[in-house]
This record gives sequence, C-alpha cells and structure tokens, in this order.
Amino acid sequence: MVKYVAQRLLMMIVILCGVLVITFALSRILPGSPVEMMLGHRPTQEQIDLAKAELHLDKSIPIQFAYYVGDMVQGDFGKSLRTGQPVLDDVVERMTATLELTTIAVILIILIGIPIGVISAVKQNSISDHGARSFSIAGMALPVFLVGMMLQMLFYGKLAWFPLQGRMNSEVLLDYEFARVTGFYLIDTLLAGEWVAFKSAAAHLVLPVLTLTLAAMAVVTRITRNTMVEALGEDFVRTAKAYGLPKNKIYFGYALRATLIPMMTVVGLTYGFMLGNSVIVEYVFDWPGLGGYVVGAIVKNDFPAVMGVTLFLSTAYLLINFIIDLLYYVADPRLRAV
Repeated sequence: MVKYVAQRLLMMIVILCGVLVITFALSRILPGSPVEMMLGHRPTQEQIDLAKAELHLDKSIPIQFAYYVGDMVQGDFGKSLRTGQPVLDDVVERMTATLELTTIAVILIILIGIPIGVISAVKQNSISDHGARSFSIAGMALPVFLVGMMLQMLFYGKLAWFPLQGRMNSEVLLDYEFARVTGFYLIDTLLAGEWVAFKSAAAHLVLPVLTLTLAAMAVVTRITRNTMVEALGEDFVRTAKAYGLPKNKIYFGYALRATLIPMMTVVGLTYGFMLGNSVIVEYVFDWPGLGGYVVGAIVKNDFPAVMGVTLFLSTAYLLINFIIDLLYYVADPRLRAV
C-alpha cells in the first residue's frame, strides 16, 4: 500500500512540475505586457523599468521561473495585476463557489445518470434505451454555453422560475447575514439557520448546476450503459438469473458491481472535467467562482492570476485521480498483490 501511494504521489509531482513549466513559459511568450496594465496609459520610462524590476521581467525567463518557484514554495503566488490582491487569497475566496457548483452536479450525475445507464442496458433496444442514447448524443453534441443560455431564456425569461445569474440576491445577502464557515452557501446558511438565504442560494444554483449536469451526465450514462451491457452477458449474471435471484439484486448488486472500476474512472474524470468546464458555465451565469476570474485574467494578461488558477485546477484534478487510484486499490484485491 505504501509503495502504491508513493508511486502515485511521485507521478502527481512530476505532472504538476510539467504543468508549471508549460504554463509559465506560455504566460511569458504570449503577446502583451502586464506592465501596461499595472501603470495604465503613457507611463514614464522610469515607471516601466521599476515595474519590470518588481515583476522580474528585466531578467531572462529561466531566472524569472526560479524566482517564481522560490516564492511559490513559501506560499507566495504573486499579486493579481487586476485586483491588486494576493493571488492565493483570490483563489481561496472563489474556489468554494466553484467546488459547490461542481460537487452538487457530480452528486446528481451519480444519482441520476448511473441508474439511467443501467436501465438502458437492461432494456436494450427498447424505447427507453433509444431515448437514453439520443439524450447522450444530444448532451455531448450541444455546446455548454448554448445549453446554459437556453435554460436562462426558458426558466428566467419565459417562466420566471429561477434567477438569471449570481450566487445570491444582493438584498438577501445584506439582510440575512451568515458566517462563512465552509464557503458553501447551502451549508453555511443551514448552519446559521437563515432559511431565506438558503432558499436564495438554492434557487441560484439550479440553472448552473443543471447546465453542468446535462453536459456531463450524457457521458456517464453512455459509458454506464456500455459497460453494463458487457457485464450482463457474463456467466455469473446468467447463473444468478438461473438461480432465480431478484432482478434488482442481479443488476445493481452483481452486474453494476462488476463495472465498479471503469465507473469510478468515469466519475473521477467527469469531476475533473467539470472543474475546467465550469469556467464557461460560471461566465454565462456570472457565478463568482474561478471561471470569471480566470477569463478576466487571461483577457487582461494578468499572468500571476492565470498561473494561480491553472495550478489550483491542475492540483484538484490530480487529487481527484489520486483518490480514484486509492479506491481502485480498495475495490480490486488484485492490485494489493502488485
């Protein structure tokens, strides 16, 4: 077990180093100067020289990289050129909003997408099977931003059921204050007993969560169906049917359990995919997470902020896959012999 964990951790470190090098190099060779953003229009040459010295832009790229790594090891990811705040503070402030959005979407995908895939596999070539496959194709084909805008037009513009954008009504946020314990508004409002704030937070979550869920559920449903079709053709399933075991126990207790390894892979990759894909959803719904922050940083050439968000998303993605690797070890006894 120790060797298994050590191998995965070493692989994570190597990948993160690669991401760090590539992102840093791209942020330095792309056109545009962050000095202009810091100083505004018509700066003097003296101001330009001082700004370059502060950002170490007057040195070669390898030396700039050495300075950045040295500061990063000490917990200093630089200061955002756009907000004027430390990048680490900006990322921590916004990451809980992104995690709340993606985590709820993943839970819905597991609770809804996997059962739909199982039912589709059990009832092959039926109307429900064709409907599930059509849904999968549509979900993978439609762009995420288009799905989000269509939901906005329907549920806000026509039906007026849910808010258009934001994380909570500003009036509610001012009148019903609550402590930010976890950063997850649904949990924090419940802990504070502020039901009005809880309802507002839940209402604002519906459309962005639905957009993320529809986009990712199609993949999970399709792969669940395909793996279940293979499992249902195995000898142990036919034997269980011959013994007259209940169908639900056969399908969900034996066949679905046999697909556990690939399904964990799909769910883990989906979660990591949504962390990056939420950038588009957050921008469409003006969600105060990392999405709008990194888009603004890219547009304004705020490379400290771009580096910080990239490293956070990369680390989160690798941690998710690391947890999945550990679950492999628990679920598959054959790995314990390696």
